[in-house]
Amino acid sequence: MRILRVVDLSIPVDAAVQTYPGDPALEFLPHSTVERDGFNLLAVHMGTQTGTHVDAPFHFEDDAPTIEQVPLSTFLGPAVVADVQDVGARAPITTMHLADVLPRVGPGSIVLLHTGWDRHRGTDAYFDHPYLDDAACAALLDAGVRAIGIDAINLDETPDDDHPGVGFPVHHRIARAGGVICENLTNLGSIDFDDAIVSLLPLAFQGTDGAPVRAVAFQVG
Repeated sequence: MRILRVVDLSIPVDAAVQTYPGDPALEFLPHSTVERDGFNLLAVHMGTQTGTHVDAPFHFEDDAPTIEQVPLSTFLGPAVVADVQDVGARAPITTMHLADVLPRVGPGSIVLLHTGWDRHRGTDAYFDHPYLDDAACAALLDAGVRAIGIDAINLDETPDDDHPGVGFPVHHRIARAGGVICENLTNLGSIDFDDAIVSLLPLAFQGTDGAPVRAVAFQVG
């Protein structure tokens, strides 16, 4: 097997990275410098949900697995990209939108919801993304899927003062099934080849609700 192409699906992590409202802001603080210490080293302050990251079931269920307790095989597998770019702002992604996808998924599949909303990253519109509705989530889980990603900041609707939302039904449903969620993906349109393998492998944090990832898709031959 040869790796023919690697597609980066991760957003840049810098001072401009958007975080979920109320989450810790990212800070890179110089700790050591070449001039003073002979080497450069940064102190990093961030939340577990900063940038492209995966949610462990523990994120929404106290008695569910933390990130290191999820089998690594959950984060690596064949990608099934659902083109849902026709879904508008704050609109649900339903089973109708996944009609072409559901027959192609099964245990081990990693479903990537390509909303195209990453084009709004850096603006307030990024928080007005489409979201997966509960029935569509249930259909994917019933098919055996245990990893779902989206190129937006949240798989559920992100509430604000004008849009209270309906809570986090999809996060709870996936957590209860022992599944994981990957958020803040980007560049899903570049997976324009068949039989892509995607890696969402997280940092080996211990006892946490999630962790950052360098998400990538591989074309192999």
